[in-house]
Amino acid sequence: MQIPSRSLNLTGASNFRDLGGYVGLDGRPVHWRKLFRSDHLAALTPADQAVLTDLGLSRAYDFRGVIERAAVPYDLAGVASHSLPIEPTVVQRMKDLLETGHRLTAQETVALMQETYRAFVSDNGPRFADLFNHLLASDTPLVFHCTAGKDRTGFAAALILMALGVPRPVVMQDYLLTNELLRIESAPAYGVPREVMQVLWRVQEDFLDAALHAVDADHGGVEKYLKTALGVGPLERKRLAELYLQK
Repeated sequence: MQIPSRSLNLTGASNFRDLGGYVGLDGRPVHWRKLFRSDHLAALTPADQAVLTDLGLSRAYDFRGVIERAAVPYDLAGVASHSLPIEPTVVQRMKDLLETGHRLTAQETVALMQETYRAFVSDNGPRFADLFNHLLASDTPLVFHCTAGKDRTGFAAALILMALGVPRPVVMQDYLLTNELLRIESAPAYGVPREVMQVLWRVQEDFLDAALHAVDADHGGVEKYLKTALGVGPLERKRLAELYLQK
């Protein structure tokens, strides 16, 4: 049997990819062509949209902040778009520093990114809980995304895969695939040195680890965080496995 491609190789969304094939609970792989993660969808070409139509994609969950979403909107035929806004705090913090004349370094940017990831855990649980509620409602093909599909989307993908029983090392491998797929030339111009952009427009193990360490330290591990913060307890995880893992 031919294994589907993980990246869909879309022209207008370079980081659009499938979460299928990873082995979860009881050795059962994640279904292909049901769960997708991506950068924003406003630049999709007609050919890209035809690919998504053929896949039966019917739901999109958008983590972009209110201003981000309004500035670059999209409307895809046959796809219901739901806003789950997580404001891009790292960008605002960076702009604030630049306006004071501070010359931001790559090391400082790494620290800002780690702080952002810890905030996903402490401040944005309701948005990720909303996503899981949608996941539990139906297994029709869906995509979740933000602007670059790497940070907010990356943490969401990690939570979903871990809820399905995919081991952390494999979750990290999926997270780091962004560095192979996301085109840096599509990055917005923030007026920062290139070494800073290299941090902003890529992912590092240190980023996701910051969030996972916060989950462990503040909530006693992923299972407890899923249950207490996101409402995804044993029954919900069983339902997720029924929907998204192969028999």
